[in-house]
Amino acid sequence: MTKPNPPSIHEKAERVKRIFDPYFEAPVKVWEAFAGYLQPKAFKKNEIIKEVHRKERFLHIIVKGSAGIFLYKENAQPVCLDLCYEHDFFGDYMSLITGKPTGIYTQALEPVELWSISRTDLNRLYENSLTGNLIGRIAAESLFVHKQKQQIELLKLTAEERYRLLLEKQPEIIRRTPRKHIASYLGITPESFSRIRKKKE
Repeated sequence: MTKPNPPSIHEKAERVKRIFDPYFEAPVKVWEAFAGYLQPKAFKKNEIIKEVHRKERFLHIIVKGSAGIFLYKENAQPVCLDLCYEHDFFGDYMSLITGKPTGIYTQALEPVELWSISRTDLNRLYENSLTGNLIGRIAAESLFVHKQKQQIELLKLTAEERYRLLLEKQPEIIRRTPRKHIASYLGITPESFSRIRKKKE
């Protein structure tokens, strides 16, 4: 892991505000307390960020690059639970909330730059002020909305429709993300994914 040059707190606060605005619009000042805890981190392509059966200690925001969240399966291929790109929240949320290790690991799929806040600092932020409590609620609600949308898409949409949504969100997904991970995320075999891609071409 390497450390990129840190941006100013105001710059981080403005970018965090843009991420949260779809869920809750607040002045930049509200986000400066949160941004003050964010630490820049960087990982190389394919580097493991959080290992399986370890506790998640950070909530990350992806500044540049992409990463995946995977469920480890003994004697089988891991399952891709999520693909994350610029401005996405990222991490093993279940472990972060419970404070317990899980069978989930996270991995950089490209060289990735993150802004990370530790679980300890999150709790400190929540406890120290009404603003901190507000930030905690907004963060929790936005993550819930994100995961709930994913769950609904999985149940309602076909793999082809979910792939179309991925393309709308990240048009360069094929160039940036290994196809085996996209297929796993869609819940289909690489062969089925190839057939879907041919229809789109």
